Amino acid sequence: MPLRILLVRHGLSSFNKERRIQGRDDLSTLSEEGAQQARRAGEALSDVPLKAVYSSPLQRARQTAALLLAAHGSPQDPLHVDELLEIDLAPWSGLRREDLLVHAPEQERRWREAPETMELEHPDGRRYYPLLELMDQAGRFADRLLAEHQDSLDGSGTETVLVVAHNAILRCLMLQLLGLPVGRFRRLRLDNAAITVLNISRAAAGELDVQIESHNGTAHLEEALPPKGAGPRLLLVRHGETDWNRQGRFQGQIDIPLNANGLTQAEAARIFLANVSIQRAYTSSMARPRQTAEVILRSHPGVPLTSNRGLMEIGHGLWEGCLEGEIAEGWPQLLNDWKRSPETVQMPEGETVQQVWDRSLTTWNRIVAGLDPAETALVVAHDAVNKTILCALLGLTPADIWAVKQGNGGVTVIDYPTGAAGDPVVACLNLTGHLGGVLDRTAAGAL
Repeated sequence: MPLRILLVRHGLSSFNKERRIQGRDDLSTLSEEGAQQARRAGEALSDVPLKAVYSSPLQRARQTAALLLAAHGSPQDPLHVDELLEIDLAPWSGLRREDLLVHAPEQERRWREAPETMELEHPDGRRYYPLLELMDQAGRFADRLLAEHQDSLDGSGTETVLVVAHNAILRCLMLQLLGLPVGRFRRLRLDNAAITVLNISRAAAGELDVQIESHNGTAHLEEALPPKGAGPRLLLVRHGETDWNRQGRFQGQIDIPLNANGLTQAEAARIFLANVSIQRAYTSSMARPRQTAEVILRSHPGVPLTSNRGLMEIGHGLWEGCLEGEIAEGWPQLLNDWKRSPETVQMPEGETVQQVWDRSLTTWNRIVAGLDPAETALVVAHDAVNKTILCALLGLTPADIWAVKQGNGGVTVIDYPTGAAGDPVVACLNLTGHLGGVLDRTAAGAL
């Protein structure tokens, strides 16, 4: 991927600690804990060279960027960009969240349930929709960012840029880059000093390909995972590496076991999740996810493990066992279609992405519906299965499966804060820090 974008939310601020609304008010500063978070983010990224750094001009973001870069050892000076200002909530600035329930209950409800519909009256007298304005602002920054790194998008190397800003603007920026509507704003969580990694390249036809490599990583902080709130939580894990992953063979529904590195990855996931409370566990009926789940559950004795065929990997049919070069000899156009328009491909004697989507989501929704609000469930499955589930939860389509990365042994967290019938929240996605760093360095595999 030619252009890598690192998104970092500012560290814990004084207003964050007091549960006050800050918006683009510049009265809030980094707390001592927030300063330490910024330093840890810099240390976590210390082996990643930075081509450019962009920061919100608000002091809590400026302070975070300065501390992060000092810990990183980077000589870069941030560009302070007004398009990275936080959402404008001027009428609410300084209020505690519980105050809104008293002074503006209807607006507070809209902010929680459908923030894009929330209208406020600005101190200057104008009526406005804060989130809609922020989406436009994020679009302007995205256009600027891509224009300033045009050569990187068209090149063969990888350049990395760092963006340090705020919760709402960074979520809007992700929505803009992924082509998602503002109504998906609540589907993403972003914690203080968390790291998100996006990869962007330009396809042959000129359009942009955007991939979430990881989202809301907090392993460099005291809490490995974002704290669980109300409602059930699911830990979605891809199985560890197999020999065929390492070789780049399409394995599909051929039951290849974990290799030695895959077992090591499963053990790393076990350690990473050892202190997480887990009540239930589910796995694909195939060997590689079952082995991964069994290793993870060594730290959770007594948790039952249920196998489900609905979580089996995509059936590649006649491609199974083949290297990409071998497939290119026999099915050159179909392989090209698979890379560019996967939703259009019927695997020879295999499945379509839509078929995997349907059975994976049916199984996932059944698991979610069976959980109590206090419960956390482990789900271990495969690359294509996990990608279809995550695309559906984010509001993407079967055409977008390449927009989500799933590394061997990577951990994703999905919350349902209002219960199984409510909207899901991607609390974090494809965390691989327990495997050796912020960036996903697992085998690319063949999917």
